[in-house]
Amino acid sequence: MTQTAVIAEPTAPATSAPPKPGKRKRAKRWRYAGTVLLFLLPSAIPLALFTLYPMVGAFWVSLHQWNLLSPMQWVGFQNYLDLLGDPRTLRAFGNTLYYLLGYLPLVYVGGLLLALALNAKIAGRNLLRGFYFLPVVTSWIVVALMWRWLLNPTVGVVNQALAWVGVDGPGWWTDPAWAMPSIILASVWKDLGFVMIILLAGLQAIPQDLNEAATVDGAGWWRRLVSITLPMLSPSTFFVVVISLINGFQVFDQAYAMTGGGPAGATEVVVMRVYDLTFRYGSAGEASALSWMLFAVVLGITVVQIRAQKKWVNYA
Repeated sequence: MTQTAVIAEPTAPATSAPPKPGKRKRAKRWRYAGTVLLFLLPSAIPLALFTLYPMVGAFWVSLHQWNLLSPMQWVGFQNYLDLLGDPRTLRAFGNTLYYLLGYLPLVYVGGLLLALALNAKIAGRNLLRGFYFLPVVTSWIVVALMWRWLLNPTVGVVNQALAWVGVDGPGWWTDPAWAMPSIILASVWKDLGFVMIILLAGLQAIPQDLNEAATVDGAGWWRRLVSITLPMLSPSTFFVVVISLINGFQVFDQAYAMTGGGPAGATEVVVMRVYDLTFRYGSAGEASALSWMLFAVVLGITVVQIRAQKKWVNYA
């Protein structure tokens, strides 16, 4: 008896239904987010370790009484209340504001004049650009000690030069009325090169056709500066103002090296007060609370600047 094999007919492969458009869009969005996160990781990890973690830790410390040696004691927001009632805190913020009001206009106007001068076709302008940028890469301690010597009330070069023309020089860093201006002067001298480079890059991005057309129409140098250069330079100006304000609120090195906060606390700024609270008075909790107060002030002013820039910054 023979058996016949039954051969099954081949069947068509099963086909799955194509994904819906909404599902494809979500999958594409997730792939895009994963790619972005992958590229951000090299920067996000150091940021989290060295910036966000210390900030959170400082806030935790600000809620305690701690002298860096004994165990921390929980005090809640008492450190913040003590600082708000301490006149030295208000004096430190007032000195910092005084520094900013003197520093910011001078460094911007000086940097703008230098950028305008070095944007012109003059001989050796590349060498001059490097020369004016040198103080930016110089250590703050070196700059502060140099200016402390230049402004020495008795043997300083500045007062001796003033004496030659019959003017009695002030006690630059010994007189409370002149101590902060001497720090402002040193800071402006050091940061002029940085502001000049930023504004110079902005000047070179302005289309020359605009200035040429305005010149043909009879516009002079001042008119072109006010109507073309400054409006087109507004993005660079905005960057300089934001960065200078943030750096100005953190002024420390020059004040500490030139005056040490004196005389009579006339140059004690906020960051110097944080340093003293931590290492001189052993109150890390108050120092951390003051750091967070400074952060809140800087954050608030920066947010206001970012919101206000829509009214005067021209990105066209």
